[in-house]
Amino acid sequence: MDRKILEARVRTVTGKGAAKRIRAEGRIPAVIYDGEGKSSLIDILESDFNKLFHQITRTTTIDIKLDDGRDVIAFVKDAQHDIISDRVRHVDFYAVDPDKIIRTKIRVHVTGAPDAVRLGGVLETGVSEIEIECLPRALPERIAVDVTKLGLNETVFVSDLKLGDGVKILTHGEFPIASVKHVRSNVSAATEDAAAGDSEAASEPASAK
Repeated sequence: MDRKILEARVRTVTGKGAAKRIRAEGRIPAVIYDGEGKSSLIDILESDFNKLFHQITRTTTIDIKLDDGRDVIAFVKDAQHDIISDRVRHVDFYAVDPDKIIRTKIRVHVTGAPDAVRLGGVLETGVSEIEIECLPRALPERIAVDVTKLGLNETVFVSDLKLGDGVKILTHGEFPIASVKHVRSNVSAATEDAAAGDSEAASEPASAK
């Protein structure tokens, strides 16, 4: 996983006027919050953040290098995006301890179209997110499961996921993520059972009135 790096300036001036001047310089006002409720005011280059904005997820860790010599590992907690100007106006970061294991949930995205669907199967999805724990730098940005080669009556389980060293999956391994069921055979069997039932009913003598 490529490291995401942002250089930032520590700022002390607040208010709408200061924020306006920062944006006029092509920068974005931002805040870093830590686990103890403390915050640090910073600003970052708008062009640098825009390169990351449409790539990152809620589990993407960013190395923020401050101009006072500090290095911070953080997630993007919130980004205020102006849809009219299509610009990010403010960013909130949440700092984490790089040596402390964290527990979080991450979405599982099913990708691809199984060839088996053309043979009478139907794709069914299971769990949409799993719970994991690991050090911040080991966090997967996203989990994608390609089901293109999934055959009829085959299933991908949580236990089949390979997320790399240091990542522990807490969700039960027997939970299904995706499977292809042979629907046509089930429909045929149900039709045959119904036909057999109708035949038996027709062969029974009518009751006397």
